[in-house]
Amino acid sequence: MSIFLFGVSHRSAPVPILERLAVTDDDRPKIIDDLLASPQISEAMIVSTCNRVEVYAVVDAFHPALEAVGEVMGKHSGMTVNEMTKYAYVRYSEAVVEHLFSVAAGLDSMVVGEQQILGQIRSSYASADANRSAGRVLHELAQQALRVGKRVHSETGLDRAGASVVSVSLERARSILDGDITSAVVLGAGAMGGLAAAHLARSGVSELVVVNRTFEKAQHLAANVTKNHGMPARAVRFDDMTDALIGADVLVTCTGTIGAVVGVGEVHSALARRENSKPLVICDLGLPRNVDPAAGRLPGVHIIDIEGLRGDEATKAADADEFAAREIVLGELADYLMHQRQAEVTPTVTALRQRAAEVVQAEILRLESRLPGLDDPQRDEVAKTVRRVVDKLLHAPTVRVKQLASTPQGDTYAEALRELFELKPGAAESVSAPEVGLGDTAGLGDTDGKAR
Repeated sequence: MSIFLFGVSHRSAPVPILERLAVTDDDRPKIIDDLLASPQISEAMIVSTCNRVEVYAVVDAFHPALEAVGEVMGKHSGMTVNEMTKYAYVRYSEAVVEHLFSVAAGLDSMVVGEQQILGQIRSSYASADANRSAGRVLHELAQQALRVGKRVHSETGLDRAGASVVSVSLERARSILDGDITSAVVLGAGAMGGLAAAHLARSGVSELVVVNRTFEKAQHLAANVTKNHGMPARAVRFDDMTDALIGADVLVTCTGTIGAVVGVGEVHSALARRENSKPLVICDLGLPRNVDPAAGRLPGVHIIDIEGLRGDEATKAADADEFAAREIVLGELADYLMHQRQAEVTPTVTALRQRAAEVVQAEILRLESRLPGLDDPQRDEVAKTVRRVVDKLLHAPTVRVKQLASTPQGDTYAEALRELFELKPGAAESVSAPEVGLGDTAGLGDTDGKAR
């Protein structure tokens, strides 16, 4: 068994492609079920954020897994496999581990070093765990990735500026508004909405309105902002959003809804009822986009979306911090792979010792039949002697094979042990299934386990 990854992100695909492949919380269970329906896939987890969609799976082999995942995601997005592979990246085996560790560290984020990805990975794993689609392999991978991310954030200055997609977009909005944001509306009461509301509250806006389709969630977020930041925030119902926009300088949208929830009509109506000509800046951070792009063509309206944030200087990290973070990722990757390789050889060692015990027991029984006059103390001493001899003979090779298992070709030593001692095919696996396969890497285009 090996780990497989199929993904698209802000680095590989434009926003329209990300929108088509986006996975909402409502979509996730059905897609997971479809993935697990394939005999090639035994575990699955989906990480879906405002700028990436990634499917992690435990699979039997690369090409059948690619076909299975491609079929499911094609059905979900309405795209053909050829269309998707223009923008997708594929990873296999240890390349998947390195990628997820880098993602958790914030090294692959649009805003390098942002911490929100840790919460998103944690939520993705929790969803997979709740759906019983994450077994031992994905559990260990996700938990280790979270530890790597925490270590990077605590030991480097990668996130020193505290930047995020939210903060970068609001800084851009502030520059459009000549540094003055007095009134803001946040559409969406999830994690990203909470981050936006908190950032706006800390920046000193005088009015903050939270809008959500579920009014109770909007009330909850507004109450938290008021309690934690000491500024009055209020919730309004989704149908009253246009009224809230009349006096707003900024609208931040971050819902997981498929399709635009803010149309040109609502924006035009709000602007027509303004008493001043101040611009309205819309930070559309949803994936798919929450605002009809045509609204950006209205006079006085500026839309900042994920596409527009690419390459912003504020999204970059200092070279020294990025180097330090990558060193941590590479060190953690080596440690993870070493432990996984050692875990792989353990079933072989266990099977070998079981076979030795069976041989010893058979020979003791044979001895008893040939020398029935042995008394109990003599019989016990003979048995102990034989077992000691076998243990001493097996000690060096079993210890050494565990040490050698941590090397890049470690799996070949376990295979040699099975061959030399004539362990039956499947005997080792029946003792304890391996944690994760680390076979030869393969891909669509690269030769290092990465494919694009």
